[in-house]
Amino acid sequence: MFGLGWMEVGALIVIALLVFGPDKLPQAASQAGKTLRNLRRMANNARDDLRAGLGPEFQNFDPSDLNPRNFVRKHLLDDLEDDWNNSKSRELEPAAPYTPEPVVDELGFGEVPPYDSEAT
Repeated sequence: MFGLGWMEVGALIVIALLVFGPDKLPQAASQAGKTLRNLRRMANNARDDLRAGLGPEFQNFDPSDLNPRNFVRKHLLDDLEDDWNNSKSRELEPAAPYTPEPVVDELGFGEVPPYDSEAT
């Protein structure tokens, strides 16, 4: 529940009992529930009004898509996952035979390395 363990929930219940007392705790919980329902109803009404105001071309608009994390997941990562999942299994091509890189002569003590004016 909200990332809380049983110990945290128990501590919150004990604190609520001490603050509100056993007589007023049910009333406080009821009032908190009503407030939460009203807030949820207001948020749903605002979302519906926004959709109605934007018109029929934005019927699938979801305000949570404006969150950058959701936007990236929906528009970038989902497309990549779809491409990956829908692609045919590719057979692996045989690897080219190993060819060692040529050996480069190391500089001796006191030798000056070559200077390349285009590299700097």
